[in-house]
Amino acid sequence: MANALKVFSSYQYAKTTGKPLQWGLPFNISIEPTTACNLRCPECPSGLRSFTRDTGMMKNGLYGNILDQLQDTLVYLYFYFQGEPYLNPSFLDMAQTASLRGIYTVTSTNGHFLDDERARQTVESGLSRIIISIDGTTQETYESYRKEGNLEKVLDGARNLVKWKKQLKSATPHIIFQFLVVKPNEHQIPEVYKLAQEIGVDEVTLKTAQIYDFEHGNPLIPQQDEYSRYAKQPDGTYQIKNKLENHCWKLWHSCVITWDGLVVPCCFDKDAKHRLGDLKTQTFQEIWQGEPYQDFRTRILRARNEIDICKNCTEGLKVWA
Repeated sequence: MANALKVFSSYQYAKTTGKPLQWGLPFNISIEPTTACNLRCPECPSGLRSFTRDTGMMKNGLYGNILDQLQDTLVYLYFYFQGEPYLNPSFLDMAQTASLRGIYTVTSTNGHFLDDERARQTVESGLSRIIISIDGTTQETYESYRKEGNLEKVLDGARNLVKWKKQLKSATPHIIFQFLVVKPNEHQIPEVYKLAQEIGVDEVTLKTAQIYDFEHGNPLIPQQDEYSRYAKQPDGTYQIKNKLENHCWKLWHSCVITWDGLVVPCCFDKDAKHRLGDLKTQTFQEIWQGEPYQDFRTRILRARNEIDICKNCTEGLKVWA
C-alpha cells in the first residue's frame, strides 16, 4: 500500500506539472512467457508471424530474477503479452511460484491446451484468474477470427477447468470467457453469455478490437458503436475515440517484460520497438528510474499523439485493451 501510494502520488504530480517524477515501483506487470502461438489471428503479430524481434520462451532463471526484484511491491502479475502462454512448458511452475509469494496471478489463453491433466495442474498451480478467448459461439464464426482454431476443443478445456475446481474444492482460478467483439461475431453476444452459464464459467467480458488499418473502415469494425474503438467521421473515415490526453497511468504503475528480458512501456508496443532497458544486463530499479524511461514519460507528458504506439491506444476508453 505504501508503494502504491507513492506511485499514485508521483503520477498526479507529473500530470499537474508535466515533470516525469516517479516514486516507487510498479505494482502491476505483464510477463511474456513466449511469443509463439498455435493460431493465426488476423490482427495479432503472433498470429501474422510479423514480428521483427525473435520468437522464444522465457527461461526460469530470468523469471526468478525478475520475481526476486519485484515481489515486495508486486500485486498483480499478468502472464501474457504476445503468444500463447501454455506453449511455455514452465508456465504453470512460474504461476505457482508467484502465487506462493502472495501475488495475484492472471493469464490469457486461446484455450487449446487445457486437456484434463493440464486443467488439473492449472487449478493446483494457484493461478488466480484465467481469461479464455471465445470469439464466436459456432465453429464457423469462431474460426473467422481465430484462424486454425477449434472451438469445441476450447469449450472442452473450459469444462475441464470447471470440473477440477469442483473436485479440488478450489475457488481459483476465476474463469472468464473473453469475447472480442468484431463485425462477424457481434450478433452472438447473447449466445456467449448463455454458453458460459451452461458450462459454469464465472464471468463473461466483452473486449473491443484493436484494428491496425482502421482509417478507411475495416470489415472487422462492429456495427454496434459501443463495441468499437473507432468512430465514423462525416467524410466516411474513422478515428479512434480516445482523445489521447498527455498523460498515461500505465507509465507509472505497470510495464511489460518480454520473454528475453526487455522492458517496454505497455502492451501496445507489441514488437518491442521502445526498449527502455534489458534485465539481462540491468536491474529493474536501474531501468525504471533510468534516462530512457524518464525520456519516454516526458514525451508522453508533452505530446502523446506523436508517439506511434499511442496513436491506436484505448487508455481512457470505457472498454480497455
